[in-house]
Amino acid sequence: MRNNNLGVPVLVGTLLLTGVSAVQAAPNTFNTALPVAEGQYLWREQLVLRERSDKGPMDRDVSVQALGSVLGYGVTSKFAVFGVVPYFFNKELDVTTPTGRVERGTNGFGDISLFGRYTLYKKDFTGSTFRIAPVFGLTAPTGDDNDSDRFGELPRPLQVGDGAWEGFGGVITSYQTLQYQMDAQLLYRENGRHDGFAQGDETRFDASLQYRIWPRSLEGVSGTPGFTYALLESNLVHRERNEIGGGADANSGGTQWLLAPGLQYITRRWVVEGTLQLPVAEDSNGDAIQDDYIVRVGFRRNF
Repeated sequence: MRNNNLGVPVLVGTLLLTGVSAVQAAPNTFNTALPVAEGQYLWREQLVLRERSDKGPMDRDVSVQALGSVLGYGVTSKFAVFGVVPYFFNKELDVTTPTGRVERGTNGFGDISLFGRYTLYKKDFTGSTFRIAPVFGLTAPTGDDNDSDRFGELPRPLQVGDGAWEGFGGVITSYQTLQYQMDAQLLYRENGRHDGFAQGDETRFDASLQYRIWPRSLEGVSGTPGFTYALLESNLVHRERNEIGGGADANSGGTQWLLAPGLQYITRRWVVEGTLQLPVAEDSNGDAIQDDYIVRVGFRRNF
């Protein structure tokens, strides 16, 4: 899922940790490619509530409420493909103008992303496993990129679509034991240009720790309906400046670091999960808009 449209980091693949169809603990803020065995499907829904603002003279506030729908399929035991469809219930901008405070907004389906993940390396130990998997994909310009309101055409960051083809790729690692799991992702997104506008390219490093807090021990466990995991995730993101016409937008791009505590409840087929992403440090260019917080809640199911 795309950062520009959904206001959230791109949802990309994590590793296939086992060959069975049971779901596993996994990051909540930076993946969609959750364990999918050969011939099996993964369905995921995630509601994202994002609030952003700046401290410039325009005093901009941006609110995003969106739902990301993901369907994955295990083509082989090593290769899986995924499709991501974002829907925006609301993308709203409140901004100060010479005539006063103005509210602008839109809604609708965003740009669809398609990607694949291939398990390049795996090593199984007693009670644990380690995986390395590259991920690669593209985003198609399927969302509306020229929506208007009574003030005219909406600004490009407020549109639900970019109007440009974009590609992304990277690598993900995962180490899983019976008690905890660690994941890390390095991803680069190259954004395209449309109608004189190009969002800045993005580089991100994400990491996640999922630790089982209930039941605390598996000794004597029999008939437990599910497991509860505590999550702590880190997202370090660098964005280049946007380009408008032939020049760069001085009030865009920068580097930010977010931390996200959360919880997951896991059964054999279902996972219910939620996190709260909070900015720890931000180094934005000029008066670029910054995150206040991001809430993510959702579920996933293998079948």
